[in-house]
Amino acid sequence: MTEIQKVQQICTEAKTASVKFAILNTKEKNKILDAIAKKLTENIQSILLANKADLDAAEENGVPAPMLDRLMLNEARINDICDSLYALIKLRDPVGSGEVFTTEGGLEICCEKVPLGVVAIIYEARPNVTVDAAALCLKTGNAVVLRGGREAVNTNLELIRIMKSAIEECGSDPAILGFIEPGAGHESANALMSMRGLVDVLIPRGSKRLIRAVVDNAKVPVIETGAGNCHLYVDDTADIDMAVKVAINAKCSRPAVCNAIETLLVHSSVVADFLPEFVKAVSDKYSLEIRGCERTRKILPCAKVVTEEDFETEYDDFILAVKVVDSIDEAIEHINKYNTGHSEAIITNSADNANKFRKLIDAAAVYVNASTRFTDGGEFGFGAEIGISTQKLHARGPMGLDALTTQKYLINGNGQVR
Repeated sequence: MTEIQKVQQICTEAKTASVKFAILNTKEKNKILDAIAKKLTENIQSILLANKADLDAAEENGVPAPMLDRLMLNEARINDICDSLYALIKLRDPVGSGEVFTTEGGLEICCEKVPLGVVAIIYEARPNVTVDAAALCLKTGNAVVLRGGREAVNTNLELIRIMKSAIEECGSDPAILGFIEPGAGHESANALMSMRGLVDVLIPRGSKRLIRAVVDNAKVPVIETGAGNCHLYVDDTADIDMAVKVAINAKCSRPAVCNAIETLLVHSSVVADFLPEFVKAVSDKYSLEIRGCERTRKILPCAKVVTEEDFETEYDDFILAVKVVDSIDEAIEHINKYNTGHSEAIITNSADNANKFRKLIDAAAVYVNASTRFTDGGEFGFGAEIGISTQKLHARGPMGLDALTTQKYLINGNGQVR
């Protein structure tokens, strides 16, 4: 069987299973999520064993430490995944909700939320996505077909085995959850992108290169997500202590995630106060490489020279570009030129500047006096997220349950003709 035939079979089985799964009620779907959470807890050791095999292989292949952190599971992280499932169970099920209105001609029209159908996801080395994405799709009555990265193949296969077992024990068709093994090349990903008529929407999660490849080559509808060239602007009215604290968190807490900042913009009137304090504080805990503009390097001679390419780069590492600006307008212009529409932040004590930043920054999430690291479905109260959409149709920002539905018009009449 060829790679495209294997993918076609998985997608066909998911499509067939989705018809019956779409009509399950909330109680039945929550029962499946509860069963998955319990089975994950029961199988922690087998998950950790599979994850260790992936980590060992990644280390041998020279994968950078921040990326290893994305790949790594431990007991606490597995428990967090289970907690997110229990939180998801408590959330409102959007399927079946909607509004009803009556036309002048007497037609009763109901606009009802329904599942998208088959949701496919191509993603890289974050095994928590395997469970989060599956759970969100199952809660909204969707079938899901996952294609994870090679780095996490052992972990993903074990997670899929556990989830399929829970689905089957609850009386549903395990084909509702499909998994495509990555193989040695891109054949399986390319095949999944071509499943028009079987896949209703494809969501890429991962590097800018991965997302661009999917957007450029897919023959099925795509929701563009995740590339995170994010910025923090320290305004001339900023509280310096707050700015230092937020900047360190936004860059260093987990530098390989998409909501970490890559560029720090600092107003010229506070740069002499802010930068030394920031470097002193960050050096106590992290080894951060700074690449700065000419004015930055006058204050921090140890900084490397920043380039145009640096401003365009999502580092996913302990590297930070720094630029000194003379106004909020210059900061906004820089951000809108280089950002990827993800998350942007300002530290300011000026209400006027805060409002200006909110209105003029073109991004899915705009923060005032807070870290960009909060752009996350769990932090927003969505239980989990299917991804962070950086486009404007049909969803934007962290995508929870509502983003995994579409609408259907149901019309009742009594013989009306037009």
